[in-house]
Amino acid sequence: MKGLRIRKFRLMLLLFMLCSGLGMKAHAFEKGDKAADFTLPGRQGIVQLSDKAGSVVYLDFWASWCGPCRQSFIWMNQMQAQYRSKGFQVLAVNLDARTDDAMKFLAAVPADFTVAFDSKGQTPRVYGVKGMPTSFLIDRSGKVIMRHVGFRPADREELEKQILAALEGR
Repeated sequence: MKGLRIRKFRLMLLLFMLCSGLGMKAHAFEKGDKAADFTLPGRQGIVQLSDKAGSVVYLDFWASWCGPCRQSFIWMNQMQAQYRSKGFQVLAVNLDARTDDAMKFLAAVPADFTVAFDSKGQTPRVYGVKGMPTSFLIDRSGKVIMRHVGFRPADREELEKQILAALEGR
């Protein structure tokens, strides 16, 4: 009887995972993993991660309702301006169900970097995003160097050190 309950529980868990998108496609990308490519609509047309090959990319997942995202946008603008000439690019993927909400956010907090929109939330599922904002630093060869969840002013110095190390190939 106990074995039957365990099998039923496992079956229900598997069905839950498949229905919620937590099946095989979900993956929490970690250091050394090849970053998954994606194609999304953006403010200036189609955005593909693979188009940024050869650059160090700061891939940021954000939403308009995210308080820390406001602070991170100011910092990402600074990093983009400071390191663009060295091959650094910020790519921010908005996860709002309504693009209008993202556009209102962007009117208040401008982005001087590439912004894409994933209203269906497929890309964050692939990347295993669990909190806002979640960022990945990707090296010039397309491998994940680090994953960072949240954003606090105290994070800035360490994140910039990681960016500099990536730009120098360390």
